[in-house]
Amino acid sequence: MSEEQLVNLEDLDFMFENEKVKVIANRNYPEIKLTGLIIGPFEEAKEYEVIYWAAKELEKMGIVKIREEERLDLIKLYKIHWKERAQTSRTIAQLPENFYPKLRRFLRELKRKAVRDPEKMRNYEKAVRIAKDIVNCRMRKIVLLASAATKTNQFLEKLSEEEKILYHEISEIISNWRTKILKLSEGEE
Repeated sequence: MSEEQLVNLEDLDFMFENEKVKVIANRNYPEIKLTGLIIGPFEEAKEYEVIYWAAKELEKMGIVKIREEERLDLIKLYKIHWKERAQTSRTIAQLPENFYPKLRRFLRELKRKAVRDPEKMRNYEKAVRIAKDIVNCRMRKIVLLASAATKTNQFLEKLSEEEKILYHEISEIISNWRTKILKLSEGEE
């Protein structure tokens, strides 16, 4: 994605909602026709690819189950956290695809469960703590890179799309600030 093509976080979330995910049919179900979209038919125990927002609705109805590898869970979050913490301050680990949209949905789901079951509150609090640590750790590295005089494509390639937006915004702020600070006052040369 080039600088001119950068989108905002809401656009990225919308794009995620419309990406296909793998589901397993819980039961047979006929084809569903929506304006401009046909979903199904489904045959019990078979795997399908369905756009995320539709998969979530079908899951609520008990028609399909989104495959576990499509979801984020506490174990996966721990692994991502460990991997990120193992990196030096100038290196960054590659995040799984769609990490941030999955993280937001995972935390929302944990919070919803925690409200109904106080024992699950501990898992929610752990997940929030780990998520904040991952975000803060990566943010520090992005700020460090954005303020560096030389940029490395290798580092940029490991950033998620959300992080690229942050990186470009911070780089621009720092560049403008440097220019203003180092600008000679009018009349001086």
